[in-house]
Amino acid sequence: MSQRTERRGIHVDQSDLLCKKGCGYYGNAAWQGLCSKCWREEYHRVRQKQIQDDWALAEKLQREEEAAYASSQGVQAHPQSSTPQQPQSHTPLGPFSKFEEKKTNEKTRKVTTVKKFFSPSSRTAPKKAESPESKTPSPSVSRHASFDTDQVSKDFVDFLKNLQKPGREIHKQCRVFLMNMSSKKDINADELSECVQDFYQGMADRLMGHFKGSSESVEQVMDQVEKYIMSRLYKSVFCPETTDDEKKDLATQNRIRALHWVTIQMLCVSMDEEIPEVSENVVKAITDIIEMDSKRVPRDKLACVTRCSKHIFSAIRITKKEPASADDFLPALIYIVLKANPPRLQSNIQYITRFCNPSRLMTGEDGYFFTNLCCAAAFIEKLDAQSLNLSPEEFERYMSGQASPRAQTSGGDWGPAAVTASNPVLAQMHHNLELLTELSSRQERLMEAAQSLHADLLSWPAAVEQEVQGVLEKFPLEIKSCTVAAIDDGDVDNDNLPPPLTPQVFAG
Repeated sequence: MSQRTERRGIHVDQSDLLCKKGCGYYGNAAWQGLCSKCWREEYHRVRQKQIQDDWALAEKLQREEEAAYASSQGVQAHPQSSTPQQPQSHTPLGPFSKFEEKKTNEKTRKVTTVKKFFSPSSRTAPKKAESPESKTPSPSVSRHASFDTDQVSKDFVDFLKNLQKPGREIHKQCRVFLMNMSSKKDINADELSECVQDFYQGMADRLMGHFKGSSESVEQVMDQVEKYIMSRLYKSVFCPETTDDEKKDLATQNRIRALHWVTIQMLCVSMDEEIPEVSENVVKAITDIIEMDSKRVPRDKLACVTRCSKHIFSAIRITKKEPASADDFLPALIYIVLKANPPRLQSNIQYITRFCNPSRLMTGEDGYFFTNLCCAAAFIEKLDAQSLNLSPEEFERYMSGQASPRAQTSGGDWGPAAVTASNPVLAQMHHNLELLTELSSRQERLMEAAQSLHADLLSWPAAVEQEVQGVLEKFPLEIKSCTVAAIDDGDVDNDNLPPPLTPQVFAG
């Protein structure tokens, strides 16, 4: 593969991560580059304008229909009054006028429905007359709650007990909100998000007055409120049928699968996976980003993104032996997403965007890391040859599967070391194969030694017997007869000894 000196690379100016309105908060691609605060203001402005335009259109249609109806009634009455003696010649006018009247009434009813839809009264809370219906013990989504949801509810009640009276009011407001949400079956995801965000904002304002401006206490309570609310609404608001989130998930998943050939060198990632600590951090980062889909609360999903990002920063710091920069982080995050291929990535991003506490997405490390994840997902969708320092022909061959950069070992750029370094799984497999090869050679040497010992054991008895026979032949065994003699027969001084004493008997 040819080397090029010009390279666009992967670079995002830090100012591009901020809100386009210049408020200083982090923006989001799902909000057209705005922060949650500016997006809500823009959303309300556009929505109000749309309601006014639709209202004006409804009134215009109603006036036109009323004029058409009055005109048709005048035309119908005129021939009847002028020629009453000839009803036979106007018999077709009767059915036709009834058809026109029916059509006009139908259009008028539609216009009235449109007016009711856009009227403020249709979006207000249920009236007191509907209170018996609102006294249901719990919303439908809580009747089939799992064990985890029940545990979250218990933890939420235990937490609110420390707040005493304000805790009871918070719990009541949350239950009322859940009951109201359970009745909203036909609204789209944006309206669901608007309801939840309005509830967050109202609750935060009341808590701010109660805690007298203590933002830390308010944040703690809001975290528990979010956990309680979203754990019960999760099944109904995550990847709803009214959105194309599932379609986007499949498109992103297929896109990442098609980019399986992208290596760590192509993305200019400052990580050396041959270092054990770096490889360990890469595996942890992949695990965290995959684990995001198993969480139910937006804050918990956001925590997975934060842990993943911190592991990436650690891997870069170990490799470079210096603190990682923002320019190093985004390519590494793209690499991790490509290798992990997280399940339902787009749905999880949209879920966090719609229902997370907006203060977490606007500031802090959670907001910064999540904004970079959105940038990484957008970059993967638009990944091209120039960003990978490839020619268009090479990029198309790799995408179609006709060629693979891992097979091009002649240039030295994509050799076995580069292949294993680009994929931690392949690196682990390569390491395991090396261990198995070494173990196999050791086993072969052990088997050879065992066979040699077995042969030695078989030949040892014959060798010992032969050696014994040789000794016996060289030194034959002679058995001599011997006579028993006294112990002092061989003593030459026995003759000079006095005679032995004889026993004497003394008479008493």
